[in-house]
Amino acid sequence: MKSDKIVVCGGGGFIGGHLIADLKRQGHTDLRSVDIKPLSEWYQVFPGVENLVLDLQRREACEQALKDARVVYNLAADMGGMGFIENNRALCMLSVLINTHLLMAARPAGVQRYFYASSACVYNADKQRDPNVTALKEADAYPAMPEDGYGWEKLFSERMCRHFREDFGVLTRSARYHNVYGPEGTWEGGREKAPAAICRKVIQAKVSGQHQIEIWGDGQQTRSFMYIDDCLHGTQAILASDILEPINLGSSELVSINQLVDIVEGIAGIKLKRSYNLKAPKGVNGRNSDNTLIKKLLGWEPNVRLRDGLEKTYRWIYDEMQHKKA
Repeated sequence: MKSDKIVVCGGGGFIGGHLIADLKRQGHTDLRSVDIKPLSEWYQVFPGVENLVLDLQRREACEQALKDARVVYNLAADMGGMGFIENNRALCMLSVLINTHLLMAARPAGVQRYFYASSACVYNADKQRDPNVTALKEADAYPAMPEDGYGWEKLFSERMCRHFREDFGVLTRSARYHNVYGPEGTWEGGREKAPAAICRKVIQAKVSGQHQIEIWGDGQQTRSFMYIDDCLHGTQAILASDILEPINLGSSELVSINQLVDIVEGIAGIKLKRSYNLKAPKGVNGRNSDNTLIKKLLGWEPNVRLRDGLEKTYRWIYDEMQHKKA
């Protein structure tokens, strides 16, 4: 129902801000956005939305956030790119409090649908050692050997959602996000992910006239990247579906980090000298999304080509950098 109260936890973040915008476009009228950051630091703020600054690691804050809620999107987490994840494992693990307390609050609040944003970081590390990786299917999360810290928190929280559904009747759904990118997100400061970081570095090189770029790792590590619009459509389809177990939500278009740099260089119209920082965090050697199940069950697959999405992201980051400089 368009009048049902929808709560987006992590609404001041990248995906959450875009989700609020999309729900408003669809005509939903009772939206609540919750984030720990001061309102001035939210990526997107909208009129007509109830915006709450709360620490969702605290149970009483979760109870306040979910009061009268019918639909909940839990996108809240203390996370960032690989540099942040590898250097802040304890902080990433503490996000388990967010999902735990939100689920505890959802039950007495009578929440009808609860979405949990998991991550491809839950997948077994042994299956991600080769850059020419076989795309990861949902069963590859077990036997468990996820990304240390962040991945363990996500895998545990998936199980928490399952047991609250089975034991208490909270209708939960979960998606394993594979590298979401796009405008209106982090592009500097250490929490940015590879697409934004590379766009920033290429722009800096072009503007400064110093035509060189540092790449973390050897550049051969592979990933897939999903544009934000595809993420929003898939997320809402999964929440509305009858799919009980966590499911992949990502692009199956595998590229190396070197190829990612190639694409951004092409957008910028520049060629840079590359240096490789082999001591920097680089994550697993290869990771890609097997979309067989989601295609079968929902007919979903990404519509936005990587170059098209990167071009939009590049233009936005360029404007942000120019604005900050001015």
